[in-house]
Amino acid sequence: MLVQEKLSVRRACRLVGLPRSVLMYQRKIKDDSSLIEALLDLVGKHPTIGFWKCYYRMKRKGYGCNHKRLYRVYTLLKLNVRRKAKRRLPQRIKQPLLVPPTINQGWSMDFMCDSLVDGRRFRLLNIIDDYNRESLAIEIDTSLPALRVIRTLEQLVERKGKPQTIRVDNGPEFISDRLQHWCDDKQIRLQFIQPGKPMQNGFVERNNGSLRKELLDAYLFYSLREVREMAEQWQYDYNYERPHESLGNVPPVEFI
Repeated sequence: MLVQEKLSVRRACRLVGLPRSVLMYQRKIKDDSSLIEALLDLVGKHPTIGFWKCYYRMKRKGYGCNHKRLYRVYTLLKLNVRRKAKRRLPQRIKQPLLVPPTINQGWSMDFMCDSLVDGRRFRLLNIIDDYNRESLAIEIDTSLPALRVIRTLEQLVERKGKPQTIRVDNGPEFISDRLQHWCDDKQIRLQFIQPGKPMQNGFVERNNGSLRKELLDAYLFYSLREVREMAEQWQYDYNYERPHESLGNVPPVEFI
């Protein structure tokens, strides 16, 4: 059009009222790849960090971007959306599954679950002595929070004495601060197995298998009272009558 009308760029811009700077402007594409990589690495190490903490940390590392550019990248990655960080477990060290030399040296506890005929679910807390595999407690209810676990342990300590260690998995009731504080007060060490390694808690898992096969899978239950009564009968037989191969085919109480 400019060649056809024999107009200069200056004259053409003046006729249409367009500044020459606007006509000649070319947008510069900024390369934010290194900034994105550094920001993602920073957020990966500190999941709950906010924007301004990111900015000052990046500034200390030598990234010369201003806060406006960083915020543009920050929102582009949707890091400004509030998110709940997953709670991380501390590193668990594999502990050998050894038979203690005597009773009350080591206990193990674990949860099981099942349901009544009407569909209501209930849970079972099993606690055993690792020395003779004696079933110390079978606590049954629809909900067994950390406070209920502590109450059950307190009753056992009054009746049996306290153990040196209690082996548990990484369930929410077992990693709670309340249980940890109770164990610290009693000078009992909580020994956690590695996540996804149930056989590191093999003694109580063997107990769970027997309870599942001989009671939970064998009967229909209409009420929690019925479950508790039958579990108490099963526990007595398990401790006083049932021979255990690992104990030389004698019951746990007789093995002592």
